[in-house]
Amino acid sequence: MSARTPLSRATPTRDVTSALDPQAQERAEDELIMHLERDQFVAETSRPVPRAPLGAWASGSLWALRVFVVVVSLMVIYTFVDQLH
Repeated sequence: MSARTPLSRATPTRDVTSALDPQAQERAEDELIMHLERDQFVAETSRPVPRAPLGAWASGSLWALRVFVVVVSLMVIYTFVDQLH
């Protein structure tokens, strides 16, 4: 038997760095975008982004945050108007 590890069992090292450094993929994409022509860049960046799938808890939290912002805004407007008189 040989002490060497067979090539079929070698672990790929190419994805290890991208898994450890999530910004490495962003940097690679930025480098590609830098070399695009202006019309290619506009076409690439004007593509709409799909909605993120959210669970019930996240959707409920966002709606509660919206209601909170509206209520606080109304309180600020009321206080401002009340102080004018």
